[in-house]
Amino acid sequence: MSVNQQAHAGPPYGQPQPGYQGYQQPAYGGQSLPGAPQSQYGAYNGPMPGYQQPVPPQGYFPSLGFPSKGSPVSLNSDTSSLAPNFIGSLRAPPTSGAPPPASGASHPSGHVAYSQFEHGDVQNGIPASAAPMQRPPASQPFLPGSAPTPVSQMSTFQQYGPPQASVQQLRNHMAGMTIGSTAASAPPPAGLGYGAPRPPAMPGPPLPGQTVAGPPSSQPNHVSSPPPPSTMAGLHPGPPMSGLHGPPPPTHPPQPGYQMQQNGSFGQMRGPQPNYGGAYPGAPNYGSPPGPPPPPKRLDPDSIPSPQLNELPPQQKPRHRIDPDAIPSPIQVIEDDRNNRGSEPFVTGVRGQVPPLVTTNFMVKDQGNASPRYIRCTSYNIPCTSDMAKQSQVPLAAVIKPLATLPPEETLPYLVDHGESGPVRCNRCKAYMCPFMQFIEGGRRFQCCFCSCVTEVPPHYFQHLDHTGKRVDFYDRPELSLGSYEFLATVDYCKNNKFPSPPAFIFMIDVSYNAVKSGLVRLICEELKSLLDYLPREGNMEESAIRVGFVTYNKVLHFYNVKSSLAQPQMMVVSDVADMFVPLLDGFLVNVNESRTVIASLLDQIPEMFADTRETETVFAPVIQAGLEALKAAECAGKLFIFHTSLPIAEAPGKLKNRDDRKLINTDKEKTLFQPQTSFYSNLAKDCVAQGCCVDLFLFPNQYLDVATLGVVPYQTGGSIYKYAYFQLETDQYRFLNDLRRDVQKEVGFDAVMRVRTSTGIRATDFFGAFYMSNTTDVEMAGLDCDKTITVEFKHDDKLSEDSGALLQCALLYTSCAGQRRLRIHNLSLNCCTQLADLYRNCETDTLINYLAKYAYRGVLSSPVKTVRDALINQCAQILACYRKNCASPSSAGQLILPECMKLLPVYLNCVLKSDVLQPGPEVTTDDRAYIRQLVTSMDVAETNVFFYPRLLPLTKADVDSDSLPAAIRNSEERLSKGDIYLLENGLNIFVWVGVNVQQGLIQNLFGVSSFSQISNALSTLPVLENPFSKKVRSIVDMLQGQRSRYMKLIIVKQEDKLEMLFKHFLVEDKSLSGGASYVDFLCHMHKEIRQLLS
Repeated sequence: MSVNQQAHAGPPYGQPQPGYQGYQQPAYGGQSLPGAPQSQYGAYNGPMPGYQQPVPPQGYFPSLGFPSKGSPVSLNSDTSSLAPNFIGSLRAPPTSGAPPPASGASHPSGHVAYSQFEHGDVQNGIPASAAPMQRPPASQPFLPGSAPTPVSQMSTFQQYGPPQASVQQLRNHMAGMTIGSTAASAPPPAGLGYGAPRPPAMPGPPLPGQTVAGPPSSQPNHVSSPPPPSTMAGLHPGPPMSGLHGPPPPTHPPQPGYQMQQNGSFGQMRGPQPNYGGAYPGAPNYGSPPGPPPPPKRLDPDSIPSPQLNELPPQQKPRHRIDPDAIPSPIQVIEDDRNNRGSEPFVTGVRGQVPPLVTTNFMVKDQGNASPRYIRCTSYNIPCTSDMAKQSQVPLAAVIKPLATLPPEETLPYLVDHGESGPVRCNRCKAYMCPFMQFIEGGRRFQCCFCSCVTEVPPHYFQHLDHTGKRVDFYDRPELSLGSYEFLATVDYCKNNKFPSPPAFIFMIDVSYNAVKSGLVRLICEELKSLLDYLPREGNMEESAIRVGFVTYNKVLHFYNVKSSLAQPQMMVVSDVADMFVPLLDGFLVNVNESRTVIASLLDQIPEMFADTRETETVFAPVIQAGLEALKAAECAGKLFIFHTSLPIAEAPGKLKNRDDRKLINTDKEKTLFQPQTSFYSNLAKDCVAQGCCVDLFLFPNQYLDVATLGVVPYQTGGSIYKYAYFQLETDQYRFLNDLRRDVQKEVGFDAVMRVRTSTGIRATDFFGAFYMSNTTDVEMAGLDCDKTITVEFKHDDKLSEDSGALLQCALLYTSCAGQRRLRIHNLSLNCCTQLADLYRNCETDTLINYLAKYAYRGVLSSPVKTVRDALINQCAQILACYRKNCASPSSAGQLILPECMKLLPVYLNCVLKSDVLQPGPEVTTDDRAYIRQLVTSMDVAETNVFFYPRLLPLTKADVDSDSLPAAIRNSEERLSKGDIYLLENGLNIFVWVGVNVQQGLIQNLFGVSSFSQISNALSTLPVLENPFSKKVRSIVDMLQGQRSRYMKLIIVKQEDKLEMLFKHFLVEDKSLSGGASYVDFLCHMHKEIRQLLS
């Protein structure tokens, strides 16, 4: 398919699309789209001044200073100029669908065999006339998924670069874009992978549309354990997979810059990745004195000789049109940020300072702005007017994690107690005292930084000002000198004007046939005996103040009296589930230490009591109602831990039917798969929030369970969902127990309300996350834990000024686990700009992607998935086109120019578009999609970063004597070598991929078996072996597990094994089996979209 042809029948990407229902969305063509996501990464401003730059070799252009505007890659055929972020010529579509090379090895579309030549010696470019390429013969068979390129369509093929190339030349270019020497038999190249990919010519792994027999043993992103092996028929090992032949990629140090080459396209890099961009003068200096700015380097492109094609060795003939090493690399950007910003502490005293990336380890010193661990913004310099914001399409949003866990070397927010008078606030807008308030009249009044109202300082709070106008107690008061702090709330901030009781935890266990038979009930009861000693407690308290209760259920509910005075626990059964009540008050919620022996006795008896059950049906809504009633009766907030196994089909309120229908995928009714099937649970969630009853749900399904409906209450109460499909005791218990322990022990606030205030000119207009809203300003959560984020979008309602900037204040009112009512305050000051270049220089791509993913994942509830995908592509094209038009220096339209801090926007956006919610493969279940949609909605920026672009580490390159991780590599099959072992993590799973040619000694050291064929896929943990390599790999796995909020499932993948298809799903720079484009193809597509917008 030609790059310029659409892959589907819908309106072309650049055209107006039917608007989203429920989205405030102006038309697309050239007009603003609200809420484009911000970049995930903090602006990468080049190395800091004073940072040693390697000497550039001839032919390398560092960025030429801002706003010189991104780093252009010349796509003209008549020049040989080249600059750092530059992307290779786009004159012809990449050969992402080339047939297998003549050697006979099979390669799925989108991959290149490395068997014919050394990795570093490949050369790209359009063939010179000295080596003419043949057009494919006219009689060539037409393959589904690849569009032929007849002459009649050549007029629509936009020429990239000057128009002098004739139609015949273009045909030659397209015919010449093949791998190795198989041009004569090559079918026309497939274009962007938006349609179904062309089936490979050889038998191999199943293609999209081919069903795989047996339960979905492979579920990307949230992999279920495979059922017993006998059911796994239908997956054939197939021929060896592509991209893994020949020696591994070279490991010699990268040389800055690229080799120059014919026609201005890129030569293959000799090192792993190019060194992007030099420092521009005026890079912000973080904590260190600025060095002298380096003079901009300018090289004359015409003076650089390029090697002639006929001088190159025969194996260096063209391969891809665009070299993957010459396009922006996430690995390189992450590495550069670590090197430049990982050593200095990030001091928050400066307004509008872009923090280091989430992938960089850095220490934060709070000097008046909240730490980026609490708040990250899509941009730290926001447009002064709404017109400018609409023009750029960069969404203005903050990802807020109010109770984030801090590393041990950073100080927790101080708790300030103002006594009975409570915190000092502005009279008009009720903002809390913070470092940006201005004291006037000798300190007797203060002017609010949010609304400018003047308020009297209460007599007890008065203090004199020094000669600079600061209070003399400035450094003694956290609320005047720090960005984050807490106030002790007074009784006015409590429900019904009385202080809350300590919260309660109620454990509600499904004892139906499936739960008992799988060993789950016994496992939970055994674990709770010890886990109850680790309930969360306040700072230095001897024991936790949290009380506990127990319920079991199938079609009826069983309540247990575990009062400390009883010799044995008592059971009470409620069979009238239509009118739920709690049959006992005294003895249901108890102190763990007082009732220890009775609780232990109960937990021993439960598995025995239900051992012979034949009851397979369950109820679900009455279980939540029972917990809610118990908390109401005890007049406290709390959390329900529900362990549930099946679709609730028993006769009861909230009864559900099986409505799973894969035929709805890619139709207008697909959105119903994400919506709850009844409004009953939304109303129940509202009652739960009012009481402060948070629900955490642990699911153990063996078939469809309707996560979209069961998840409504956990989602709207601020709770969590954990899912273990096809739960098997021996492989899944470790992961489940780790999740349960962390969930019970983690810091959580109850009965929480959050409000975000802003200074005049902008206001919070939209919210994303796990919460309930009864009005337009207050985010209500029955529970809020340390892993949850709330994402807030801002819109202009007036002009901002560059002098005063913009301010945000997030105030969270909550009850601590000891029953103390508190206010946690986070403040952040941002810069404002009148120049678009300043906006683009201070964006954070990681946060932008976090916002865009959440915006899109909410969109699928009300719009067809295709509409959501097209809107995402359109918005990002508008963001980049605006930069190109207004900030980049004039250059040929054939150049793709990306802003320095947004150069990863295309690769990350493509990962979001290819995710299971927006583009599911055939093995992804409806429940998986609903589960992931809810999970991502409350992820923080670090979690979405690794979820969409997983971390891939070569374990065989790890230094067993150091504590450091091996250097990560890019997510593409062509980066893998058959002789190595790799680890891939995405926050939910850890894959260990073992190549077929790995040395026997390494296999013995890691798996304790003597050969590749003996490695078991069933391992859920690595064996503990006493050798340096085993210890190193296990320490890496433990370290990664410690960084994530959920325990990641370990999956061993042997090369050419059936599980390898699943592993390849996460190699996100490659084409996906579900039709997602490769990074190179998507970049070409984005470039085309941008050019359409500009023309």
